[in-house]
Amino acid sequence: MTIEQIYKEYSDKLKNIYHEREAANILDWVFENITGIQRTDRILNKQKQLSNAVIKRLYRALEQLLKHTPVQYVLGEAWFYKMKLLVNEHVLIPRPETEELVEWITEDSKVKNEKMKIIDIGTGSGCIAIALKKELADANILAIDISAEALSVAKKNAVHQNVNIDLLKIDFLDDKRWHGLSAFDIIVSNPPYIPEKEKDVLDKNVAAYEPHLALFVSDDDPFIFYKKIADFATEHLEPTGKIYVELNEKYANEVNTIFSHFHFRSTIKKDIYERERMICAKR
Repeated sequence: MTIEQIYKEYSDKLKNIYHEREAANILDWVFENITGIQRTDRILNKQKQLSNAVIKRLYRALEQLLKHTPVQYVLGEAWFYKMKLLVNEHVLIPRPETEELVEWITEDSKVKNEKMKIIDIGTGSGCIAIALKKELADANILAIDISAEALSVAKKNAVHQNVNIDLLKIDFLDDKRWHGLSAFDIIVSNPPYIPEKEKDVLDKNVAAYEPHLALFVSDDDPFIFYKKIADFATEHLEPTGKIYVELNEKYANEVNTIFSHFHFRSTIKKDIYERERMICAKR
């Protein structure tokens, strides 16, 4: 089977569940990952025959994609902040808006000369902590998560990216576990913030495959992580330190109010799509 033949078959099937442009992007990514052939070479060598082994791998990937499995999980990789990171079903797929959160922290922090202490709460794949360590090489960064499986992924990513961060398994909602932690110059988190009641309106490939532990919070207390982060910061944030969190665009004002209740002043920042998606808070 030639590149052209299988590419057309793949494309026709993916267009049944994805928009045309998204299907094309997924297809290019899968082809390059599995065949090792970049887009330009694929176009120039359309009649090249693919081996049976490669064709089988392409069909296995297609079978998963047609079940709405995110392409990042199919390939086991995701791009974030110019890094190719390992991802699997135990960690969230890094999003572009989280890159914007990292950029905000980096822009605010590069003017400082002293070694900063940073904690990343709910690190998942380690994307935030690793990106910050690459940008702020002198910073000491602690990445925590309740999931041992997620921390295993974060550790592998840190090794692959040749950065040194500390990793700790901890249930952050259990404030008794805070006592062994020091004070930090930066507290950062992309915490779970989607109420359970919104599960049915999410895209199928998110709700069915990404870890619920990292996505959803109880309808009874959807802001629990922000309350805990603000409470933690009262004792564990340096006097000139800052808190940076990602949030649900629908609840920016509610999160702002929570930080105000704990005597922090907040700045809400919009992402590139003009959605209120992150907050910086300080004393």
